[in-house]
Amino acid sequence: HVQLVESGGGSVQAGGSLTLSCAASGDTYSNYCMGWFRQAPGKEREGVATFCPVGKASYYSDSVKGRFTISQDNAKNTRYLQMDTLKPEDTAMYYCATNGALWAVNPLIPDEYKYWGQGTQVTVS
Repeated sequence: HVQLVESGGGSVQAGGSLTLSCAASGDTYSNYCMGWFRQAPGKEREGVATFCPVGKASYYSDSVKGRFTISQDNAKNTRYLQMDTLKPEDTAMYYCATNGALWAVNPLIPDEYKYWGQGTQVTVS
């Protein structure tokens, strides 16, 4: 099955930008829905941005729409999350995940996804 490794997290001031990467191995990433999720201390994991091959559709949570962009480099089997105009409330552990399928009923719901990376911390002050 696919294995996922996130990178690119760090500390940034409010208004700044970060780009997260999620490298996949063990399978062809471009065939599957892939999402970025985050979890802040004491809060439930939430969907941030996802992309599914069917319809080439991207989905964003309302809290990041217009600030975050999901993209992919199929040749590198890597997907990215460009995060701009970061806010302190964006502080969380960020995870990438894939459901191993072409589409998802609820693309932003974590329970739809079964393969997860280990996470990368983003701190905005």
